[in-house]
Amino acid sequence: MIRTPTHEGVLEAAGKIAAILPPTPLLPVEIRGTQCRVKAENLQPIGAFKIRGGWHRLSAMSDQEKAKGVVAVSSGNHAQGVAWAARRLGIAATIVMPRDAPQVKLEGTRALGAEIVLYDRPGEDRDEVAAKLLEERGGTLVHAFGDPWVIEGQGSAGVELTEQMGREPSRIVACCGGGGLAAGLALACPEAEIVPVEPDGWDMVGQALERGEIVHVGDPKPKTICDALQPDATKQINLDVLQGRSQPGVTVTDDEVRAAQRFACRSLNLVVEPGGAAALAAALAGKVALDENTVIMLTGGNVDPAAFARTISTGS
Repeated sequence: MIRTPTHEGVLEAAGKIAAILPPTPLLPVEIRGTQCRVKAENLQPIGAFKIRGGWHRLSAMSDQEKAKGVVAVSSGNHAQGVAWAARRLGIAATIVMPRDAPQVKLEGTRALGAEIVLYDRPGEDRDEVAAKLLEERGGTLVHAFGDPWVIEGQGSAGVELTEQMGREPSRIVACCGGGGLAAGLALACPEAEIVPVEPDGWDMVGQALERGEIVHVGDPKPKTICDALQPDATKQINLDVLQGRSQPGVTVTDDEVRAAQRFACRSLNLVVEPGGAAALAAALAGKVALDENTVIMLTGGNVDPAAFARTISTGS
């Protein structure tokens, strides 16, 4: 039987996260004359919200499952979330990562004790690489966004920010790759509007919501600086949660993302990676509605130092 993520599962995940991690800051910010808030998930121990899903998933495994280890696929943030949880729980972790992943994410994953298996992007199918590893070694696949426990774990951020606000937000603007965070937030905050924001050309969640079916990115694959937001397609489990809860069609350009990185650095004193700044980029560009109960997710801060230095040293 396929497990379905639930609101109750998100609450369970939130309790587990609260027992081991302090809440990330919910900071006031003024955007286009409107006071709203940003949730600084870039300040997690691994520099990204992915620690939530990694912990909820691995801590839910049986002793027999833990003994066989886990395999995950990630460009870096989910990799570190799984590796962090695996090290704390004494589980062997193998992470399939693209050869062109930012060096800071490769190094961070290795430092947490995970084995890294590299693949070429584009050229190789990362899911096929992971499937072959599982066939050879056994273990549990911890999917970056299509796993019910991972979805619930990411949704714990919604429970946390609701407690910080003292009420449910009217709207949550979320950086979106495969839709794990957006789906988790939808389960956590059933009255809030969920606004997934994707890079131009990579709006696989947005297109799937519009068409009511899974959509795959075409070839040649678009260029984007948002390395964390490039899945070929969402999964049905994410689409099922988001249908009726989210409006499709919000995308951002690389220039808008860079502007958001500069804004976060200069106005909030925060380092935010491109994929982690997508939601803020949409807000700054006027692509989403804002009110005082809007929360914007800053989802990651694992930047390439040289690229970040170039970004913040240019522009207005």
